[in-house]
Amino acid sequence: MALHLRQICLVGRDLATIRADLETVFGMPVCHVDPAVAKFGLENILLAAGSQFLEVVSPIQEGTAAGRYLDRRGGDGGYMVITQVRDKAEQDAVRANAAANGVRVAYDSDRGDWHIMQLHPGDMRGAFFEVEWDNVGDVCGHWTPAGGTEWQDVPASNVVHGILAAELQSDDPHALAAHWSAVSGLPVEDRGGVPRIALANAALRFVPDEDGRGPGLGALDIATTDAARIQNAAKTRGLPVTDGQVILCGTRFNLIE
Repeated sequence: MALHLRQICLVGRDLATIRADLETVFGMPVCHVDPAVAKFGLENILLAAGSQFLEVVSPIQEGTAAGRYLDRRGGDGGYMVITQVRDKAEQDAVRANAAANGVRVAYDSDRGDWHIMQLHPGDMRGAFFEVEWDNVGDVCGHWTPAGGTEWQDVPASNVVHGILAAELQSDDPHALAAHWSAVSGLPVEDRGGVPRIALANAALRFVPDEDGRGPGLGALDIATTDAARIQNAAKTRGLPVTDGQVILCGTRFNLIE
């Protein structure tokens, strides 16, 4: 089983401001907008970090799942961990693991050459877990949610080059790690007392809930060649900045040089 982290989805109320923050702070221009998310009552933007993507969705009508998530967690923040597998067999293996562990499929779509499965955030105990595959099978290039290869026509960021890890918080991080391990089919590793699941190109890290917002996707590690530039730009935008970290769209971004 090889799960590749291809996309992280955040959710926020003010998409225009979040877009300006992301483009200014990380030097990541929007590379794709998907009008199809309107059927879920949302609008979105995607930005490339190497061959991975940061998506932000925002409700444009009442009664959306994203809006309820914003209310439940008290504001903007992490929403989805989106992975790519090689083929239907690997997706079906995760589907079977999910069923065996009482996790519902929240959304399932077979679009011929693109196959999406989203696992329920409540059952995953904090965030959507999406596993998808397509007929191209290029884990470093073609990505249907970003317009196939359309995203490559937009200049890449000069300072952000990838997403190294996603951090999921919980009152019991070891139990949460064991749950995600059982569903993903990947083992838990111990890194200095911190449980971790290694994906093919990134990691999932499980930590205590220390911000009082409850279970969820709280932080990302991003690969950068200029953490100082990012922090200075964040300060200019009036965003919270600490040593090696900025907070944007309710999410802690750890800057890894």
